[in-house]
This record gives sequence, C-alpha cells and structure tokens, in this order.
Amino acid sequence: MTKQSQKGGDGSTNIQTDKMIVNVGIDEKRAREIYQEMNLQLRKDYSQEALYIANQRVAEFENRLMYKMEKVTGALEAFADPSFQLLLVEAQKTAASTERPADYDLLSELLIHRFEKGENRFTRAGISRAVEIVDKISDDALLGLTVFHAVSTFYPTNGDVHQGLRVLNDLFGKILYGKLPVGNDWLDHLDILDAVRINTSDILKKIQQYYTKFLAGYVEVGIEKKSENYNKAIEILKRKNLPQNILVDHAFNSDFARINVPNKKWISSLSFQQVIKQNCKVIILPISLSEEQITTINSVYDLYKQDDKMKEENIKSFMEEWDKKPNLKTLKEWWDGIGIGFQITSVGKVLAHSNAQRCDKNLPPFN
Repeated sequence: MTKQSQKGGDGSTNIQTDKMIVNVGIDEKRAREIYQEMNLQLRKDYSQEALYIANQRVAEFENRLMYKMEKVTGALEAFADPSFQLLLVEAQKTAASTERPADYDLLSELLIHRFEKGENRFTRAGISRAVEIVDKISDDALLGLTVFHAVSTFYPTNGDVHQGLRVLNDLFGKILYGKLPVGNDWLDHLDILDAVRINTSDILKKIQQYYTKFLAGYVEVGIEKKSENYNKAIEILKRKNLPQNILVDHAFNSDFARINVPNKKWISSLSFQQVIKQNCKVIILPISLSEEQITTINSVYDLYKQDDKMKEENIKSFMEEWDKKPNLKTLKEWWDGIGIGFQITSVGKVLAHSNAQRCDKNLPPFN
C-alpha cells in the first residue's frame, strides 16, 4: 500500500493520481464567468461596429441559456467540460450571426440536449452540426422540418380516439407557428445543410396511410359484441382477474368492442389504478401489468374480426374526425402535397426536436 499526500493553498484545486477524483462545483455565477471567458475568444473576430451588435446578441443568448439550464438538475456542471466549452463557443458564434431571436432559444435547447445526451457520440455529432446551421436555416424550412419530425415521433397514448385526436390537434396548434413551406426548394435547402437526405425514388406516405398504421388500434374492427369471440374474450378476462372495462365500445361502430389502446404494441404500457387511503387522503397508484396479464390482453386482441371492408369504413370515419380538427386538417393538406420522399438525418432530428420543445415545453426529451 502506498500513501500519497498533497497540500494546496486557498482556492486551489487538488488532483491526485493513481485514482483521479476531481470535484468541480459550478453555480450560476461561475457558469456566467465561463460563458464570458469563452466569449472573449470571439471579440477579436469582429470590427468595432459589428462588435456592439454581436455583444447584444450573445448577451441575449446568455440570459436565455442560463434560464433554461438552471432548471435542469446538474446542467450547470457541463460548463466545466472542455468539449461543452468548445460547443458553447460555436453556439456563441451562431448567436452573434443571427438576427432571429427564436434562435437563442433553439441554441439553448441544443446545448441542454448536449448535456443530457452528450455521452452518445452520434448524438453529439448531430448536435454540433445543428449548432452550426441554426443561423443558416430558413424560417419555413425549419418549420417544415419540425412538423415532419413531430409526425414521425409524437403519438397520443390515450386509447380514446376522440381524446387522441384532440391531443394531436393541440400539439400541432403549438408547432404550426408560421407559414408552411411549399414546393421542394425548402427540401433542397435542408439537404444542403445536412438536415435531410432527399430520395427521389421514394414516395412519401399520405397522412391517412401513416396515422392509420401507427394508430391502428383506433380503426381495427374489434370484436363483435353478439359473437362467440366476445363471450370468449370476457371469459379470458374473468379467468385472469382482469377488469372487463379493458374492452370499450368502438367509437365508429357501437356493435363492436375494442381494447382501449391506440396500437397493439402499447398494451404493455397499460396500467391499473389502485385506490388506497392514507392519513385520511385518497391516493391513486398506477399498477403495471404483469407479463402474464400482457399476454392475456394480447390474446383478446387476437380475437378481433378481420374484415377489410369494415376497417375501410372505420378509416373513413377516422379521417372525417381528423378533418374536423383545424390544425390536423392543415397538416394533412400540407403533408399530402409534399410527394417527394426524404429522411431526416441525425442533424435534422436534434434540430427539429429542439425547435419542437421550444414550442411545447411538455414534450419528452430527445432520444
């Protein structure tokens, strides 16, 4: 065994090996100091006239960034990370170059993603490139990219079709903040910036095709109530002590029942509510399904009637409800007019997700 000792004066940081332990405490004051230290690197790049405008923009970015990072536990510690500091310098350059105030929030969201997902090198590379192009992407292209990402990423979890459509309508009400792009120039623009990859040999699926696949639980025919399969389903649920209200009336055909999920794949996410009393208060606790219960409910789903004609009628009814929601109708008309196929790159995904979170703070973090 060897012993090591080390002494340091007041205010010094002691680092000792074989085993390196570095304790770095970053509060808002120190984070702002680091921000200014990084900003010093930029000042030599501007003329006296440009420096005044650049400083105003970088200061505005600083305030928005600190406000957001203070709300994320441990985020200020990122200011001690050398790679984060380098990214911060690039973000300051972009902030100084842009006249669009919303970009400061967008850059802030990107840096928070860097803190939350920075251990993944693929994500890190996408974030770094996204920071570089924030000031270059046009308003309508950013909006189109964000809407496309939202369609492919966010789905309602509520099994009730009407509530599910309301959730989607509210979401796109926040995301559709401007005029959607027309033509294909915006896609060329995004392709140049590495945010998308255009595939001219592919055709984009229509909104009806897209959502009736991912929300198939809304439009599947279900189980006819006056049928042997319905009786069998009830017996299966009883045998496994599962509540019969797992089966609900079908929104588009009251003669049929369906499991209250938007997609069969999400049966495993169902939970029961257990009501308990504690200190004269009623507490509702969610209870997850066991593997056996998940298997049982899946077996009930397998009893659904397979009838293409009836399913088409349900899809027709679903789209009629869709068109009653103004934001969803706008989305469908725009999306169905795109035509050309394309894929979002890792750069485009993190940029679009950051912009979506700028519009709706309740969206889940980027994965």
